[in-house]
Amino acid sequence: MNISSGSGNELIQIADAVAKEKLIDPKLVIEAMEESLAKAAKSKYGQEYDIRAAIESRSGTVTMSRFRKVVEQVENHFTEINKADASKINPDVKIEDYIEEQLPPMDFGRIAAQAAKQIIVQKVREADRARQYEEYKDKVGQIINGQVKRVEYGNVIVDLGRAEAILKRDQLIRREVLRVGDRVRAYIKEVKEDTRGPQIFLSRTNSEFLVELFKMEVPEIYDGIIDIKTVCRDPGSRAKIGVLSHDNSIDPVGACVGMRGSRVQAVVNELQGEKIDIIPWNDDAPTFLVNALQPAEVSKVVLDEDAKRIEVVVPNDQLSLAIGRRGQNVRLASQLTEYDIDILTEEDESQRRQEEFNERSNLFMEHLNVDEMVAQLLVSEGFSTMEEVAYVEPSEISSIDGFDDETATELQERAKDYLENINKKSIDFVKSNGIKDDLLHFEGLSPQMLEALIKDGIKSLKDFATCADWELAGGYTTVDGKRVRDEGLLEQFEISLSEAQQLIMRAREMLGWVTKEESEEIIKSLDK
Repeated sequence: MNISSGSGNELIQIADAVAKEKLIDPKLVIEAMEESLAKAAKSKYGQEYDIRAAIESRSGTVTMSRFRKVVEQVENHFTEINKADASKINPDVKIEDYIEEQLPPMDFGRIAAQAAKQIIVQKVREADRARQYEEYKDKVGQIINGQVKRVEYGNVIVDLGRAEAILKRDQLIRREVLRVGDRVRAYIKEVKEDTRGPQIFLSRTNSEFLVELFKMEVPEIYDGIIDIKTVCRDPGSRAKIGVLSHDNSIDPVGACVGMRGSRVQAVVNELQGEKIDIIPWNDDAPTFLVNALQPAEVSKVVLDEDAKRIEVVVPNDQLSLAIGRRGQNVRLASQLTEYDIDILTEEDESQRRQEEFNERSNLFMEHLNVDEMVAQLLVSEGFSTMEEVAYVEPSEISSIDGFDDETATELQERAKDYLENINKKSIDFVKSNGIKDDLLHFEGLSPQMLEALIKDGIKSLKDFATCADWELAGGYTTVDGKRVRDEGLLEQFEISLSEAQQLIMRAREMLGWVTKEESEEIIKSLDK
């Protein structure tokens, strides 16, 4: 195009045409043209001058002006003017104002015109990129349709019409092959702003892609009558979703399956045959887990909330079904419930119970000096530790068939003697290993607990106060996506995280590190 300071109508027409083509505001094109004309003018008059161009939006009339700032003392004669000289041009001028002097119309040379064109192209490109970013950044979390434009090293470049997006190899469903020209539907996972334009990242393996597909196929989910509470996937193979209905008259599983499976089948087809287990949500974790392990039958569930672990007992012939091929069923159920799952057969559990029974019987036989029958009777009645025998109400022992008050008293005396003896040994051990009095007399720690602490080098209340709750009670750390067990110093004494927190905070209070109020606030926040 030919650029000149007088070609008003042509400039407006060009601006409108470019704006329509790139779907951007015509004002942005006009601003780009003004900047390019000003640069072209500077190439003629001199780069030192402050020259600005203005294009009238209706007529397209171009005016070129030189601007100089009014100052007390001039340091740059190209861009500044003193007040005395400025007053000759405008008597009302003030310091910090600008004096504008219009330049005569001019035609630009070929080089200047080419430079102006480059600026316009650059500005329009920037505006187009900004428009694309603004359009797609609000679409994160939505499903979008596109066409495969090209495939680079396994990554698929998708044409979305007004922009391009990338579907990385690891975001493709396993064994899925896309070719140039194929139509593809994907989930907008992330949109990043970049100098080359918005970077739009798509996914077909993300769990939210499955959720959005169900929203499209199941009106009750879209309307909020049914919620997908949790979802996990092994992309291209199997998925599990937990669904909840807010309307008692609507079966959430049936609604998601649809008439003759039409709704779920539409999702399955989009996901390359991925099998989908639809499970009724339940706030009760064991109940939900039993549902999540379908089609396997479950005989018994034991929940450990502190450890976020569930032990599941299944019939012997259901073990392989519960675990699934390559552990898939139990792995997905674990992800769905957010609990670690241990699966035992009824035979394994029976064997373990027998081993525990024998261990407790031997404990009582050895330390209470009783025969096998008495020890087994105690275990059968639920006694598992010497502390329980020593400190329960005597009637709980005397009420056992074949026992009397005299037997109960004798057993409790023997249990207390045993505990006093091991306590004395533990106290002697910690004293000989340099324990400080403030920790020795700290309430809430038994002599055996003190022995475990001293063996780990914790000798004072200050040492104890620097511990974390999980260091005492044990816990789990996520390493490479897997939960790893951290053994606690006092875990063998069945101390909970909450109890560990309270002990540590009380120690910090005694040392003056925190106030009682601060301690209570910290404990509340940790409990949440």
